[in-house]
Amino acid sequence: MDYICNDCPRRCGAHRDGARAGGVCLSPALPRVTRAAPHFGEEPCVSGTRGSGAVFFSGCNLRCVFCQNREISRQSAGETLSVPQLRDTLLRLRDTGVHNVNLVTGSHFIRPISEALDGLELGIPVVWNSSGYESVEALRLLEGLVQVYMPDFKYWKGETAKRYSAAADYPETARDAIREMFRQRGAYALDGEGLLRSGVLIRHLILPGQTMAAMDVMDFAAEAFPAGSVLFSLMSQYTPMPGLERFPELQRRVTREENDNLIHYMRHLGLEGYSQEPEAATEEMIPAFDGTGVVTSFEL
Repeated sequence: MDYICNDCPRRCGAHRDGARAGGVCLSPALPRVTRAAPHFGEEPCVSGTRGSGAVFFSGCNLRCVFCQNREISRQSAGETLSVPQLRDTLLRLRDTGVHNVNLVTGSHFIRPISEALDGLELGIPVVWNSSGYESVEALRLLEGLVQVYMPDFKYWKGETAKRYSAAADYPETARDAIREMFRQRGAYALDGEGLLRSGVLIRHLILPGQTMAAMDVMDFAAEAFPAGSVLFSLMSQYTPMPGLERFPELQRRVTREENDNLIHYMRHLGLEGYSQEPEAATEEMIPAFDGTGVVTSFEL
């Protein structure tokens, strides 16, 4: 696999060549995977009782200063997999009994992932778990291959997105991306066990002092889609990470008052979904990125 990459909104024109890293995402053309195993840290309709089959990809096209997974998002970690190896990894993960296959931060590998999914009969939903910073054109490579879209909507204002993620165009990009996801999947559907089978679940991580932005994001979710057609997850698990000296406003957790006000606003809008308590702000749910479950049995 060898191509000039303009797939993500940055359109940096990186030469993606085999296993050689490049571009803003610091990634090769072939996907790097750091873990493929059951994960219980997602929303109840995704984790269920047997876990979500989370496949964690390394690299990222954002530069979030507060990233909890910077161990893999900023480094060339993990195993580089061919398309057959990735396909086999997904099949073996399915066979562990998980409720779904959950592709975490794979946007910069969207070409090989879509190739791996094409024609693959998993028998369980495929979840696209992303930052929301994706182009409509790239997302169309996944049409018919992904059943559940689980995007973040991180920022409402461009200046905030620029300060924290070096992506001033994030707000409008995320809005367009989420609309495309909804176009593909439509209203969400749960099975008899309350597990998400199809649709869109929008996530927003509350940042300290950003309650108005969180309200704006919820307004978008309530106004852009028919009532009751998307799920919303309001997350208060923000945890200050090392290296935030330049961002003193981020060196604290979300307060109970901030959290309670936003939960009340979410209910006021009638958004269906999930919220968290401030006690969720721990690092316990960050898994070990140790190569668990990654299949390298095929030659590249």
